[in-house]
Amino acid sequence: MATSLSSPSRVAAPIDHDRILIGGHHLYWESHGPPSAPTAVLLHHGLGSTAAWRRQVPALTTAGWRVVAYDRWGYGRSDPRPEFAWDFLRQDAVEALTLLDALGLARVSLVGHSDGGSIALLMAAEHPERIERLVSIAAHIYFEPVTGGGVESIARAAAQSPLREALGREHGDKAQALVAAWAARWLDPRMRSLSLTDELRRIVCPTLVIQGELDEHATRQHAIDIARGITGGELWLVDGAHHMLPQERPDEFNRRVRAFLGAAPPSQVASSSR
Repeated sequence: MATSLSSPSRVAAPIDHDRILIGGHHLYWESHGPPSAPTAVLLHHGLGSTAAWRRQVPALTTAGWRVVAYDRWGYGRSDPRPEFAWDFLRQDAVEALTLLDALGLARVSLVGHSDGGSIALLMAAEHPERIERLVSIAAHIYFEPVTGGGVESIARAAAQSPLREALGREHGDKAQALVAAWAARWLDPRMRSLSLTDELRRIVCPTLVIQGELDEHATRQHAIDIARGITGGELWLVDGAHHMLPQERPDEFNRRVRAFLGAAPPSQVASSSR
């Protein structure tokens, strides 16, 4: 959900990148690592972009993975988004699968953070045949009072330095409109009826649920409920960590995620090729 002060710079240029028309707007995507390697798709947090994963991309590519990341509609180098629909998480899950189709990716592993974690859960629930493994970080399956407080805090910070400038570097001229539209949706009283609990039972792939013990946007029970709702779900509650765990403690995070993903299944190699 939250954003960080990360720079949009990357450790290495992507092997391939482009903008593609999906659902009437253009999405920016990039691919790192050998095109024939098994694929891990990264889904960024609210107000994030592909830049948020700059510490994860090299960790995964050196472990033998092809990494695909993209800016969701409204973010980064994708087209502006005038507003977020009530069911934007579900809409973005459908859009992500459409993008995978366009890139020729039939079966992938997912790593999703915050809003991206919720989207990854929905993708795995709706199309279990397409998801090999799933890492869900600080996802949201229902609304908590702390969630609203966290969004309000982000909105205030985004209007001031240094976050205002960081968001400008990440999203360009559309940054402040993006913050306003995203915050308005999460603070809409209708979001209090958000519930993705029923979808969890349809997730069949190995799943690692991660959350910092000090997450500013959800209680620890939230992560417990996600892990318990998924058959065989594995839970990692990180002592002393906050919402932005991949950026806050990248080395520890990368080690655990790489260990969970392991050596990419040979059956995935063919389907990962374009």
